Amino acid sequence: MKIAVEGCAHGELENIYDTIQMTQEKHGIKIDLLICCGDFQSCRNKDDLLCMAVPQKYQNICTFYKYYSGEKTAPVLTIFIGGNHEASNYLQELPYGGWVAPNIFYLGYAAVINIAGVRIAGLSGIYKSKDYNKGHFEKPPYDENSKRTVYHVRNLEVFRLKQLTGNVDIFLSHDWPSEVYKHGNVKQLLKRKPFFREDVEKGELGSKVCEDLLHQVKPKYWFSAHLHCKYAALVKHDNDSVTKFLALDKCLPKRKFLQIMEVSHDDKAKMDISYDLEWLTILYLTNHLLSVKGTNVYMPGPGTQERYNFAPSEEEKAHVLSRFDNDLTVPKNFVKTAAAFDPGAPKTKPKPPEPVLNPQTVLFCDKLAVDDPVSQASENDGTQMDQSIASLTASFIDDTIENDSLNSSQLTPLKRLNLSLPDPKVEEEDKDMFDDSAASVEENEKSQEENVKSEEKDSSLAKVEQSRSEDAKEVEEVVMACDSPTPKKLKRRNIEMYQNDE
Repeated sequence: MKIAVEGCAHGELENIYDTIQMTQEKHGIKIDLLICCGDFQSCRNKDDLLCMAVPQKYQNICTFYKYYSGEKTAPVLTIFIGGNHEASNYLQELPYGGWVAPNIFYLGYAAVINIAGVRIAGLSGIYKSKDYNKGHFEKPPYDENSKRTVYHVRNLEVFRLKQLTGNVDIFLSHDWPSEVYKHGNVKQLLKRKPFFREDVEKGELGSKVCEDLLHQVKPKYWFSAHLHCKYAALVKHDNDSVTKFLALDKCLPKRKFLQIMEVSHDDKAKMDISYDLEWLTILYLTNHLLSVKGTNVYMPGPGTQERYNFAPSEEEKAHVLSRFDNDLTVPKNFVKTAAAFDPGAPKTKPKPPEPVLNPQTVLFCDKLAVDDPVSQASENDGTQMDQSIASLTASFIDDTIENDSLNSSQLTPLKRLNLSLPDPKVEEEDKDMFDDSAASVEENEKSQEENVKSEEKDSSLAKVEQSRSEDAKEVEEVVMACDSPTPKKLKRRNIEMYQNDE
């Protein structure tokens, strides 16, 4: 399975898909899956923009609405986690994951899914200690505080992920795990991003909860974004397994925001998303731990009289499987819950959205017998939710999406290109095996300096780059910078928006 991994999307969905298409044509390959590591910005309309924690001048509608409205269809199966620049009201409709548009799937607050035998886990949001132990109390319309706390990671999701026992192939987080930088070329990182030095020296670069998950889950690959630079590392665990870590940049010209890699999969299986049985069972067993209050709630642990180990038994998993009628395939049941942006419509003043029941969540919660956090939070304060779309639930379960994305049988077979990463080595000299060649590093540093000094003046998207590591000649990787056949001027965003604190 060939996977394209994207750093921060920041709403540039058209440019990302254009880059993938050009890469496929240039290298004679077929990309099976696109993974985005947060700041996806699934804004359907101007109302959604009010729910993004960014200054008003950066509330740009971008291009997601075209895929939501049906004007365009995502050309490759896309999955993503949330970051800290999101239309949080829309994502809150899907706390356990769901389709935000045909062929584009959000993982929810946290989730584990399977695609053709590849097990993928993800954690949305960023870590803030002051909110970590709170419940999911936020719901639209947000005030200036809840607009930001809504995307802060909570202990419930981390606790649930720590219950996993099976092998995980890929883990996604927006934050970097703290101290992961120690397992790569730190000197090179600080040369590219000198303002990281203070956080590195204080041991504050990255998320401690992600570091804990990294060493407990021990996935084969871990992908992150948020800090807007490409960085690779090899993390050796106490059982001698190794995680290949890679962070990527945001989608802007001359930035390394996309990585193509190949992962072993079941070539006889369809490229469909399936629920993970162990994860579903963990959700089912821990539903009573869900809190929708803005006060601290702590997870059970050793020394308490209640259950704290929720690694599911075979009997518990069998019960959950029966609730899904022995079919864990995620239904293609996308439904619009708000109007899509219309560029030709008369301009109207956007208004803060109200909480909405999404039929996908209604169906999921009914099947698994778990609670919807937003629904619970609304009931908690007496808010009336818009239930007009909930009646759609009964009819759409067996529906299929019209004009669904092309599958492998509809595509012309393309020449295969070996993009496999090698088995990781743990020798000291191999820690930089994913780094660029010296020439590529110099080019990247020059590009970084230009972006800091002035706004991007090159309106065309940079050419697709391919670099080979000198330390591991067998590694073949394709590293893309933004490239599009349609010139588009993109301005450098306010650097303060993207600093590590928010």
